[in-house]
Amino acid sequence: MISPLANIHPNSKIAESAIIDPFVSISEDVEIGENTHIHPNVVIYDGARIGNNVTIYPGAVISAVPQDLKYQGEKTMAFVSDGSVIREYVTINKGTAAKAKTIVGKNCLIMAYSHVAHDCILGNNIILANGVQLAGEVEVDDFAIIGGGTLVHQFCRIGKHVMTQGGLLLGKDVPPYVKTAREPASYVGINSIGLRRRQFPNDKITYIQDIYRIIFNSGLNYKDALQKVIDTIEDSPEKEEIVNFIRLSKRGLIKS
Repeated sequence: MISPLANIHPNSKIAESAIIDPFVSISEDVEIGENTHIHPNVVIYDGARIGNNVTIYPGAVISAVPQDLKYQGEKTMAFVSDGSVIREYVTINKGTAAKAKTIVGKNCLIMAYSHVAHDCILGNNIILANGVQLAGEVEVDDFAIIGGGTLVHQFCRIGKHVMTQGGLLLGKDVPPYVKTAREPASYVGINSIGLRRRQFPNDKITYIQDIYRIIFNSGLNYKDALQKVIDTIEDSPEKEEIVNFIRLSKRGLIKS
């Protein structure tokens, strides 16, 4: 159902079951999936690809031109995947030539006034609390929860199942399964409550704690600590996830 008070380009592709409320503006190169609800006063620009069962609340702006001086008008995209909820006044910018797309994964909750800059890649089941600001090319992996008002520096990576304190200034990478807080951003344990909610057994949580005791609490530098983890900890998908994340870190890790 499309309101007659919405401004919809005739070449946009909107599923028949989608609901478009009054005063929505949708540009030409836009696709919107089944059972998606676009609330009033949302603006969706060229390059937006909105999945099925998405809800976008009033005042949000999707696929606007990047706030990046290297953007020269190239054709890029912004994806909001199935089941995600975009709350009031969220801004999600399209990509630049760097990656050509910004992605919000499935079943994410992006709370009011948050910003997802150009070329950010968000996985599935992520929560950005109110006012989170992600700079360009930030990567956030599945099930991460970013506390309200957190500012994330460009190119940072945030691993799976991470939880961050609200109001954090985050300029380093946050490896999987951990909590980070304080100033400067530091390791404050693993996200044990979140892992239990996601059906991680206690022995697996203890196993992950053992890895991070070596990495953050052994007094070794990260290179030597990582080698000790490789040599002494039994192999598992969790170990591989942590080791690969740290090996690929370009900005360095949060403090121990």
